[in-house]
Amino acid sequence: MNSKDRGNNSNIELITGDYKQAIKKLAWPMMVSMFLVMAYNLADSIWVAGLGSDALAAIGFITPLFMILVGLGNGVGAGANSLIARYIGAKDKEGVNNAALHSLVLTLIISILGSVVMYIILPTLLEIMGAGSSTQLALDYGNIVFMFMIVFIYSNVGAAILRSEGDVTRAMYVMAITAILNIVLDPIFIYILGMGIAGAAWATVISATVSCAVLLYWMHVKKDTFIDLTLSNYHTSGYIYKNILTVAIPSTAENLIFSVLGICINYFLVIVSGNVAVATYTAGMRLIQLSMIPLVGFGTALLTVIGVSYGAHDFKRLNDSFYYTLKLGLLISTIMAVIFYIFAPQISIIFAYGSTASLAPRIASLIRLMIIFIYGVCLGMLGAMLFQGVGKGFTSLTLTFIRALLLEVVVAYILGILLGMGEQGVYLGVVSGGLLGGIISFLYSRFYISRLEHNYTQSK
Repeated sequence: MNSKDRGNNSNIELITGDYKQAIKKLAWPMMVSMFLVMAYNLADSIWVAGLGSDALAAIGFITPLFMILVGLGNGVGAGANSLIARYIGAKDKEGVNNAALHSLVLTLIISILGSVVMYIILPTLLEIMGAGSSTQLALDYGNIVFMFMIVFIYSNVGAAILRSEGDVTRAMYVMAITAILNIVLDPIFIYILGMGIAGAAWATVISATVSCAVLLYWMHVKKDTFIDLTLSNYHTSGYIYKNILTVAIPSTAENLIFSVLGICINYFLVIVSGNVAVATYTAGMRLIQLSMIPLVGFGTALLTVIGVSYGAHDFKRLNDSFYYTLKLGLLISTIMAVIFYIFAPQISIIFAYGSTASLAPRIASLIRLMIIFIYGVCLGMLGAMLFQGVGKGFTSLTLTFIRALLLEVVVAYILGILLGMGEQGVYLGVVSGGLLGGIISFLYSRFYISRLEHNYTQSK
């Protein structure tokens, strides 16, 4: 047996073996990856903050729209990850290969269409969002990243394919290359080359392109993955496209919901406090997102383990892995909440330089309020990964809609605008709505697992 076969078998044994070991070993590389991704997003904000509050607000207006782009890649990746994992659980190698190839075809189609659409509608979207004096800066940044949509989507889908077969280490390397290179290139393009906010965009695009080149080499040239992406393994199947899209469309729509949420919150903040509040919220949420890194890691690991368990009809393993991951998630959420509460003033200082120095106290206050939001994210995210793992993406979408739009946006509007609580009311609405939505997601997940086990027992 050669080293390639040993590595492939080791990965498959991991995701089909002890669920506790699988969750922990699959999660930590994803945590490292997400930390680096968050770090380069944060680096974007930190370096752009030196250009002034309008430039930082411009990033805030583009971020929800960029989440749509990322959501397209994550959606197709989640759909591929779920279906590939289920095929692995069912020991169907032909299905594994074909599902991966179908996801790459979808990547190409979506990337081309997405770039064209975003280029056309971006000015109108920014006007609707109330970007005002930040509009041109937002266009300078957004037009570049949306033009090269394919590098972001392919990176996400390629990494998801690696994770689906348990090869989380190389998936981590791909994201690490993007993040580290972006952090290095940001100050060079923005300040040394004098490109301003457009420089931040080019640094992001170039970094993602390099990671794409690495993925292409591993999967299409070196070909040392368990999944075989040889074109002869592609056999057009409406069933496979349907199964990928059944998770991908709702998953993408979930990211669209979060983008709409961000747009709505920014709009409310413009009404009650202006662009300074948008800049504060942008910086504060970038910091809060750092605390969500472990949750993303556990959730991504759970999706693969759930998919394999569901494909193998091992519903006890499915149940146990869900509750084990939930316990880990809540423990980590508590640790992160304590750290962010205690060190909020120190953490906020990273944005306190140049013309944005006055934002530091506002950011610290926001962080201390928003840490409660982490618990809602934990409950909501793990519920979403459960349903994506079993191929029920539209259930995940429904729960996210309830949490983000029906609760967070509505409560933020009521408290911040209707009741006149202003900026703090908007923040409080996001926190309370998110927490309530997370509880609803958990309760329905618990009900679904119980029903799944009961129905399977009855059918035997």
